[in-house]
Amino acid sequence: MKLHPQDLQKIARLTLEHYNQHAEEFWEGTRDHNVSQNIEALLRRIEGRPPFTILDFGCGPGRDLNVFAEQGHIAIGLEGAVHFAAMARAHSGCEVWQQDFLKLELPEKYFDGVFANAALFHVPSQELPRVLLELHATLKPGGVLFSSNPRGGNEEGWNSGRYGVYHDLASWRRYTSTAGFVELTHYYRPDGVPRQWQPWLASVWRRLAP
Repeated sequence: MKLHPQDLQKIARLTLEHYNQHAEEFWEGTRDHNVSQNIEALLRRIEGRPPFTILDFGCGPGRDLNVFAEQGHIAIGLEGAVHFAAMARAHSGCEVWQQDFLKLELPEKYFDGVFANAALFHVPSQELPRVLLELHATLKPGGVLFSSNPRGGNEEGWNSGRYGVYHDLASWRRYTSTAGFVELTHYYRPDGVPRQWQPWLASVWRRLAP
């Protein structure tokens, strides 16, 4: 079913309202989550010498943004929810751009890596090809995209006040490959448990030169 502009505006507005209303609760519930596996999966595949310029796409309250900064990288956050953006600035001391995922304004060939942890699944499938192309364009040639999304059978719609798309591996590969990325690796999280207890699909992709 085609989503019209007013539908997309509603999706963005209500999803961001949900996060704004639950910002402190979200921070308390996620601040101690260990995603070092994901951070390492991105950083070790970026070519060249650090420090790297990293876009934390959907940085939330700034947990991972702070980790990148502490490691000496030039970390910039991007967040749609105004309360999250303010928290991320306070927690990390980094620059944070407040932007709707569906209305991005990104510099071209600027970032060595884009870290999209639990963020891109909020982009409606209709708009995902465009958003991935915009992320492709903001990466330097050879730059790396990391994504982690809750996996599913390609269901799409509202879940607990937020809009989401729950891709399987084949679907996610189709979208990212079409946008010009080449897959480097993928894995499921959390590590070390049976597949049925691994709700997260993580993958790493490279923008080829030029």
